[in-house]
Amino acid sequence: MKKFPFILLLISIITFGQKFTKSEISRITNGSIETALPIFQTSDSLQHQVLLNQSVDVKPKNQYTKTLVNRMKLALLSTQGGVGIAAPQVGINRNIIWAKRFDKAENPLEYFINPKILWRSEVLNLGPEGDLSIEIFRDYFYRSQVIQLEYYDLDGKKYTEIVEGFTAVILQHEIDHLSGILISDKIEDQKSKSFEKVEFYQLIP
Repeated sequence: MKKFPFILLLISIITFGQKFTKSEISRITNGSIETALPIFQTSDSLQHQVLLNQSVDVKPKNQYTKTLVNRMKLALLSTQGGVGIAAPQVGINRNIIWAKRFDKAENPLEYFINPKILWRSEVLNLGPEGDLSIEIFRDYFYRSQVIQLEYYDLDGKKYTEIVEGFTAVILQHEIDHLSGILISDKIEDQKSKSFEKVEFYQLIP
């Protein structure tokens, strides 16, 4: 019976992530919490390393999660034409992203906590991408045309949905950030692969 609380704690950590560290809390609450967090850049070596690190899940109902989500949105809104942002881009290696929903009326911005891609279509889209953290870099990338996404909201409610088109591209880009994958590195890997033109494109095994 003594192991039971430990098992519950382990399940909680696996399901909803670990608590924020003191350094994370310091960054999240630095300055006015009603303002945008600064966006990290690859041109700064220390910030670049944060962008390359693997992110971990977060507790949706944690008060600092809500603050981080809100300040990330403000950071995205402070850009000119940005359509998505990931927590590592504001210096926090946690699994949270924002994306513009071009697949919905009025193209709203929506956040996604602990997002995971459960399935990707073999049919790919080829389109241009830039990055808020990489100055003057833009290229064309292959992304799955359709994905199945799982994520949570701030109340801890889980969602699963099918997303396609440009919104799916944005989500894949931002989720790459959570794994420390930058498009400046991704383009090199892409150059070593071959693609066949179908309705859109398909990777040749």
